[in-house]
Amino acid sequence: MNTLTKPDNKVESEANGNYLSPPVDIYETKDAYVLDADMPGVGKSGLEVLLEGNELTLVGRRLPKTPPGDLVYGESKPWEFRRTFELDPSIDAAKITAHIDQGLLRLSLPKAERLKPRRIVVTD
Repeated sequence: MNTLTKPDNKVESEANGNYLSPPVDIYETKDAYVLDADMPGVGKSGLEVLLEGNELTLVGRRLPKTPPGDLVYGESKPWEFRRTFELDPSIDAAKITAHIDQGLLRLSLPKAERLKPRRIVVTD
């Protein structure tokens, strides 16, 4: 896809620590691209969607849980998710919207008006 680059889903190391690259699904509709990113355990308070120039960065922080009792066995860890995409100029960056529900981040990346199909009126 020309609109978004697709890096591998992996753990990336940065100066601040390790980040898990969340898996994404990208759909195209008539008016927009829809990006779904899986970030289990991430809520609105732990989420950042950053846009710098043509670079879109998703950052999600899964905070440690407060167990209701003494932990007997645990595999869940606090993770930080991070993934960056390069946006094509065909996306209207000023109209991007984001919504998170139960760890699924959905972004709507509207197509620029000049790219949407339109009907040309034929005159006599």
